[in-house]
Amino acid sequence: MMEIPFTKMHGLGNNYIYLDLFRFEIKEEMLPRLARAVSDVHTGIGSDGLILIQPSEVADVGMRIFNKDGSEGNTCGNGLRCVAKYVSENNIVSFRKFWIETKANVVEAAVELDENDDIKEITINMGEPRLKREQIPMLGGPASKIIAEPFAVDGQQLQVTAISMGNPHAVFFVDSIEDAPLHELGPVIEKDARFPEGVNVEFVEILSDREMNFRVWERGSGVTEACGTGACAAVVAAILNGFMKKGERICVHLSGGDLFIHWDKQGQVWMTGGAEVIATGVFYLS
Repeated sequence: MMEIPFTKMHGLGNNYIYLDLFRFEIKEEMLPRLARAVSDVHTGIGSDGLILIQPSEVADVGMRIFNKDGSEGNTCGNGLRCVAKYVSENNIVSFRKFWIETKANVVEAAVELDENDDIKEITINMGEPRLKREQIPMLGGPASKIIAEPFAVDGQQLQVTAISMGNPHAVFFVDSIEDAPLHELGPVIEKDARFPEGVNVEFVEILSDREMNFRVWERGSGVTEACGTGACAAVVAAILNGFMKKGERICVHLSGGDLFIHWDKQGQVWMTGGAEVIATGVFYLS
């Protein structure tokens, strides 16, 4: 029986089990099984997956993410904010701006404090969106960008805008978020052969030129309350389709709360939102 100290945190309801590898070690071969074990709501702790907070040779801190099915992801927007909060509050970093390494890239994080010096919100520079078909990746024709491209699936004719924010995203615009076929088409599109590495599936309802509703089916985890990289992808997709303007601060209404996304005129995508600690404890892995 192995005792594993953990912290459970969430960003807008997107919750993960966090392990502090600055303070203990775990064998690499255990990680997929551990991710499945802690994520199980019946026999584990219950979460959307597992995130490691660890030393980095190229940044102030490193982050790895494992989905609830044990597969490893590239990055996680909500996870990045939670990592930023954790390393700030646990004195792993001692400054307001710092760098976090993920499998996808190295990003800048900034924490904003309130009048009591508690963390109010976290901003992450998610970098430039990847728009070319091979960067997502998505199979198909020669077009370098996939913007409102016809997409037939499960007997329905849709239009997809595909973007990578370190993770692949397929964005679909709908008239009503309540009628979006999230549960019906999410798992089908996630494993569609046109996306050789799988894909996160987002449905978006445009409310105004600065506001949208958003729902997500995440690759390897299913329906979640929020997806930070997905919210970034949704805003980029809305701008590419002419629904919104580059340079504006956009409010994204997710199931778990709101994120503010800004695709600046230099091409960088900024994400701002909160992060919360749920619990700490020890998990027993047999």
